[in-house]
Amino acid sequence: MNTELQGKVVLITGSSRGIGAAIAKAFAHHGASVIINYVKNKERAEVLVDELIEQYDIDAYALQGDVTNEEDMKALVATIVAEFDTIDVVVNNALHAYSFDPDERKLAWELEWDDYQRQLDGSLKGTYNVCKYAIPVMKEKRSGRIINMLSNLVYRPIVPYHDYNTAKGAVLSYSQNLATDLGAFGVTVNCVAPGLVYPTDASRTTKEEVKEVIKSQTPLHRIAKPEDVVGSVLFFASNWSSFVTGQCLIVDGGFVMK
Repeated sequence: MNTELQGKVVLITGSSRGIGAAIAKAFAHHGASVIINYVKNKERAEVLVDELIEQYDIDAYALQGDVTNEEDMKALVATIVAEFDTIDVVVNNALHAYSFDPDERKLAWELEWDDYQRQLDGSLKGTYNVCKYAIPVMKEKRSGRIINMLSNLVYRPIVPYHDYNTAKGAVLSYSQNLATDLGAFGVTVNCVAPGLVYPTDASRTTKEEVKEVIKSQTPLHRIAKPEDVVGSVLFFASNWSSFVTGQCLIVDGGFVMK
């Protein structure tokens, strides 16, 4: 157990399932207090909270809120601070639903601006809304960790999901600019960029032939599981990365090397 994370207050957006749920379980395993954020799936979020409390004997709460709604995030952060008096770690994991189907994707000349705007709202605006209200808390105590989830498609768009990939690229730039301003307050901002992760809701429509192509070009010769992503998030949340900021760690078995 990483005792550095014990008792830390961790907010994970979009964490009732998939990668977010795996991250929540990992923090709970290390003794952190975990806030599960969800939009619609209250039952699933509450089942996860009960599981975390029973298995790890930690504080855990399920809080509803749409990251694209600023007032929701203002209220969410206020609720957390009222309960815990702080927020130590924010993991911006939520995103708008997206179908990763290379045969059904819109080509560059078929996209409307609304397609881009929807993904920018889900990725960039959602991340901004959470950070806007978490940053003052972290600045005041002069410490904090912000971890933003990206995609390896930012670096290697093997399938050019133009709207999704562009929005994730914007989050990378936003994160590096945040890191520059927040470093003076002891707050680090880093990103984790997974490759295809299965099983998740997002990868449900990914065809087997696509998975096989990715496996064949991945040095570790497999697709990531949600649990494969959590170690990098924990690293950025801990003091092991205290002198690392503005960076992006790609977690895809070597599919992208840089």
